[in-house]
Amino acid sequence: MDKLKIAIMGTRGIPNFHGGFEQFAEFFSVYMADKGHEVYVYNSHNHPYKKPRFKNVNIIHCNDPEQNIGTVGQFIYDFNCILDSRKREYDIILQLGYTSSSVWAFLFPKKSLIVTNMDGLEWKRSKYNKGVQKFLKYAEKLAVNNSHFLISDSIGIQDYIKNKYHKNSEYIPYGAEIFNSPDIALSEEFGLEAYNYNMLIARLEPENNIETILAGVTASSSTHPTLVIGKHNTSYGNFLKKKFKRDKRVRFLGGIYDLNKLNNLRYFSNIYFHGHSVGGTNPSLLEAMSSHALIVANDNVFNRSILGNDAFYFKNRNDIIRNLEKNKTDYINFTINNKNKIVDYYSWDKINHKYETFLKDAYFKKKTEYR
Repeated sequence: MDKLKIAIMGTRGIPNFHGGFEQFAEFFSVYMADKGHEVYVYNSHNHPYKKPRFKNVNIIHCNDPEQNIGTVGQFIYDFNCILDSRKREYDIILQLGYTSSSVWAFLFPKKSLIVTNMDGLEWKRSKYNKGVQKFLKYAEKLAVNNSHFLISDSIGIQDYIKNKYHKNSEYIPYGAEIFNSPDIALSEEFGLEAYNYNMLIARLEPENNIETILAGVTASSSTHPTLVIGKHNTSYGNFLKKKFKRDKRVRFLGGIYDLNKLNNLRYFSNIYFHGHSVGGTNPSLLEAMSSHALIVANDNVFNRSILGNDAFYFKNRNDIIRNLEKNKTDYINFTINNKNKIVDYYSWDKINHKYETFLKDAYFKKKTEYR
């Protein structure tokens, strides 16, 4: 037997309408189904895709009350997904993240191998108060201790798990595909002139440094508009919109999930800001690299481990002001080097193959060690 019955949980569902884990779940589940594995992805019942199958992937819709009762609804959604998994006899359950699921770890089916992608250092997120951060450290510990195998999407997270818990984890980053079909009309659709605008794509949260980026933009002499792409109908999004509403250069476009459209916007941008400071290898960073973007990234170990010397970095608004003076055409070698990194290390084919190989090896060669 070389085919797996595998469940993927921990996301809002596929196709992606939310973020990085959903993007990965979509690409990896389809890849595995195409390889002949029996694949199931758990979807929130609020997800707009209502069909029972997506490109040969089985979709299980579970009740998710988050829209009605807030964050606690995530815990109920994960609880419902785990309860459902107990009746399906999965070989492997791939858990993407742990913040609202690890408290239910004792309910996972005993015969399934539990593999957890540890995501980033959730307890470091500045949006959480001390009590929540303390809980997230506890949830992290539960996930480490109740998973048979761990996956880290960055070397920084892998080192952290090794040093903190003395546990090994498999380093497998996210993936991206080289973007080779630019269409100027898709950027002109937004009233933009090629290479005369800047942009960022992120969840509007404090640890993504959007306030710092926009403060630099508004204090600069740059005449280029800066696009802010991400859901902004949140408390923090409303704060940012109110703070920067008087500067016409700052344009809040909301969430955009058409990957072709996003890639075109990145391709024809001048500066692409990547403000993420917490977590591992961010999918939007790899997509920016694959889309010919000139990247100005928050200065931290996660971003530097991916970009190296082929990007500029910022710590404060003065760094933003200084980097806004740069022109992409002067740094084509940066964009070429970053695209080559995608080909050599981060293509979806390579990443999906690594995941498949690791999961098969975990199930068929090492399962006995963990029982």
